[in-house]
This record gives sequence, structure tokens and C-alpha cells, in this order.
Amino acid sequence: IINYFWNLGFLLGITILLQIISGIFLGLHVTSDINSAYFSIFFLIREIYYGWCLRYLHSNGASFVFLFIFLHLGRAISYASYFYNPNTWFSGIIIYFFLMGTAFMGYVLPNGQMSLWGVTVITNLLSPIPSLIEWLCGGHYVYNPTLKRFFVFHFLFPFLLCGFLLYHIFNLHFLSSNNPNRNSTNNKIAFFPFIISKDFYGKILILYLYLLQITSGFSSFSHPDNALEACGLLTPLHIVPEWYFLCQYAMLKAVPNKNAGFIILFTSIFILFYFMRSLSFSFYFIIFTSSRFNGFYLCFWFLNLFS
Repeated sequence: IINYFWNLGFLLGITILLQIISGIFLGLHVTSDINSAYFSIFFLIREIYYGWCLRYLHSNGASFVFLFIFLHLGRAISYASYFYNPNTWFSGIIIYFFLMGTAFMGYVLPNGQMSLWGVTVITNLLSPIPSLIEWLCGGHYVYNPTLKRFFVFHFLFPFLLCGFLLYHIFNLHFLSSNNPNRNSTNNKIAFFPFIISKDFYGKILILYLYLLQITSGFSSFSHPDNALEACGLLTPLHIVPEWYFLCQYAMLKAVPNKNAGFIILFTSIFILFYFMRSLSFSFYFIIFTSSRFNGFYLCFWFLNLFS
């Protein structure tokens, strides 16, 4: 019998759908101009009817998306879904990449203090190839063309993601979902009404958590410095990303050489593609992934302790 870990994919789809809908309405009000992006956010919060709800629904929704994708990915690793259904695993990792890129570019758009310096740190990783920085940022540093390009890609990526999402669901239902009995073909239960009822219960719980966070937590997931307008002359004491990027941030901080840290960072992400071939990798993959999550929790604890 499958447990509630098999409902995480449905809940992840709900959170992504909420992000797309809220993002479309946000795009009607915010601007991508570096001189007015920050003020357009606060105009939305203070002057637009229920604009605060729309803004915090979208900003806090990113944390819910990554919470569920981490749990969903951990479940797939634990039960070796990458071995039994490699096409579903491959499309899922592509979705994960799209979500990371979309979240990073969306974090830059409010033009807050931490947003500006965060994207400055990441784009400076490409300094060995100056022409690449100029192509990405529209210049030699983060300025108006950077925000405009990030806004366009932040708006387009979710629709490309939807195509891979449909491909992911198609592959999943084509071969059926994995289960604790390692894809046994015996004693399977029907999707309707058994699975859909559990999905509906999880959806109610998630909407309640959304409501609780939006009305009570507001921007508690974000760094307080990001509520300040970006200033290129004032560097924050601690440049830290959102919590869901702390694992990658810890890798960059742990390696003294910038280029080596950049290579290790990308290797840690793309290595997810190399575990679709053989079940013999299962033990090593679980050790590798558990070390990533442990590193994330330790990094998060130390950042909160010393910040």
C-alpha cells in the first residue's frame, strides 16, 4: 500500500499551478525597470486591492514549491524510481532545473538589497568568460537590461516547464507509479477514488498552510535585507540566498577557489542524470543525497546562528 509520500507529486503540481496563476496577475502590476521595480512591488502591496495577498502568495509559494520538490525527489531516490522509470526521472530532473532557474531570476526582480548582491555574486562566477557575463546581464554588471531579461525568462520558463510536466505525467501513468514493493504488479489499487481522495485531503492541508503563512508569516522566509531598496554602494554584511539554495551556497563557500566551487556546484546538480542506468548506484546515491540535505540543514543552522 502506498503512503502519503506518493501524494507529493500532486501537491507539487498544485503549488506550481498557483505560482503560474499568481505570477500572471503579478506581471500586470510590477515593472522590470531598475528605477521603479522596487517601488512597483510596494505600490502593489499598499495600494492594489488584496495586492499584499497576491505578492506574498507568490513569494512564499516558491518556498512551498521547493519544499515539496525536495520531499518528492527524496522519495524517488529512496525507492529507486530512477531505475524503474528512467524517463519519468529524466523529465523530473529537467523540471527541477527549470524551477531553480525560474526561482533565481524571480528572486532578482524585486530589486531588493539581497537580490542585487545575490545575482552579482552568481554572475561573477562567470568572470573567467567575460563575454558570457555581458551576454547574460546586457553589460558588465547588473543593471537595467539584466532585470528586463530576467523578467522575460522568469515569465517564459514556467510555460516551458508545463510541457515537461505533461511529459512527466505521461511517462508516470504509462508505466504506472513505483511503490514500496519495488514496482510489483500485484495487488494494485485504483487511482480513483482511492488515490484521488488522498490527493484531495493533501490539497486542503496545503491550502491551509498557504493561508496561515500568507496571513501570519508574510515574508518570514525571506531575508530582512531584501525589504530594502538595492544599493550598489552598500554591501550587506552577509550575502545569503533563499533557504532552498543554501546547499549550493554552502558548496561555493566551502571551496576557496571560485572556479573550482563553480564546477563542484554544477557537478552536484548534473550528477542526478547519472543514476538512471543501474540499481547498483542506489546505495551511493542515497549517501550522496543524504549528505547534501545534512549539509543544507547544518548551513542553515550556522547562518541563523551567526547572522
